Amino acid sequence: MSKKFSVNGTFKDSVNTVKFLTERNQFIKSADAVIPTPTDDFGVNKVAKSLHPKEQQLVISRIKEHKSIAKSYYFKSEGAPLAYFKAGQYLTFKLEIGNSVVTRSYSIASSPASALKGEYQITVKRINDGFVSDYILDNWSVGDKVIAYAPEGNLIYNPLRDAKNIVGIAGGSGITPFLSLARAIDEGDEACSLTLLYGCRNSEEILFKDELDKLAEKNERINVVYVLSHSEEEGYEKGFVGADIIKKYANEDNYSIFVCGPGGLYKFLDTELPKLNKEKKYIRFEVFSSGKKAEEEPKEYSITVINRSSETVIKASSNETVLCAFERAGIVVPARCHTGECGFCRSKLVSGKVYIPEGEDKRRIGDMQFSFIHPCCCYPESDLVVRIN
Repeated sequence: MSKKFSVNGTFKDSVNTVKFLTERNQFIKSADAVIPTPTDDFGVNKVAKSLHPKEQQLVISRIKEHKSIAKSYYFKSEGAPLAYFKAGQYLTFKLEIGNSVVTRSYSIASSPASALKGEYQITVKRINDGFVSDYILDNWSVGDKVIAYAPEGNLIYNPLRDAKNIVGIAGGSGITPFLSLARAIDEGDEACSLTLLYGCRNSEEILFKDELDKLAEKNERINVVYVLSHSEEEGYEKGFVGADIIKKYANEDNYSIFVCGPGGLYKFLDTELPKLNKEKKYIRFEVFSSGKKAEEEPKEYSITVINRSSETVIKASSNETVLCAFERAGIVVPARCHTGECGFCRSKLVSGKVYIPEGEDKRRIGDMQFSFIHPCCCYPESDLVVRIN
């Protein structure tokens, strides 16, 4: 009895592969010997540079004051189109203050659509001993030119990751990324809903109240609740934004929590959020400056800074981050987020001891083992020797 065999499967694939490789080699041999080098004239490179520029040259087009406690700055681009962003992201500015070159990040308050129209908005609030915020508030004027990096940040709505209902918890000037999100929802650019729990000491410290109220009134997917910690006023919740307030206004079990505000808000929520039994993937934080290590009598230390073959000795306080000591001394260190997230300021701790607040150590395991630190979120506890990038 004879059997018939057909050529297919793996053998046929092999035959086709050999044929493909032969044709490919012939094509390569017949091609030009000089391989063109990609240039900025390539269309794809133009698009990439406009979406992700290394730096943006911005001009302050107008300034709006908020009750003498904060100012909003509006920027136009000087030449190239503004880089697009997602609601909730921030801009990092590079500034020269005296002999210091510093970077600071501020959430974008405007909607993404505004960037397409050529405008960014940030809001800066005055804080005690604010090295950079005080400089900005006292010196920036209409017409001034500033440098900002491309928008960054992960406090953004991602439908593949987040629940469709967002509970936003804001404190102080931490309202700005949620204002951007509320504007984006109202303009139809985001498909989520937002329940905003905005905590302030009193009603006088609430920023953008009129606009937030109008957005909530005309859009059913936006709800705003004001929570006052230091005064009892009609129409406001009294206390702090904790588990009870969240349960009262979240409405549904399926929601994600976004948080932006001062260090004290995060420390309070460390004890409150576990009461909600939410998976960590549904909780996202954004913070731009670590709270100071509280000490009644700050100690003074010295830091020996090694930069390639040179060494510089500077003064440092136990109440300020190592990065802040660098900036005050005029030592330029790449930095963006100021929370340890991005790793731009990563440096080698050669000797000495630093304090890193609980929950702010974002280093990789390998960096911990080999004594690398993020100067933006650690405080000196002894004289230090640090090698910077």
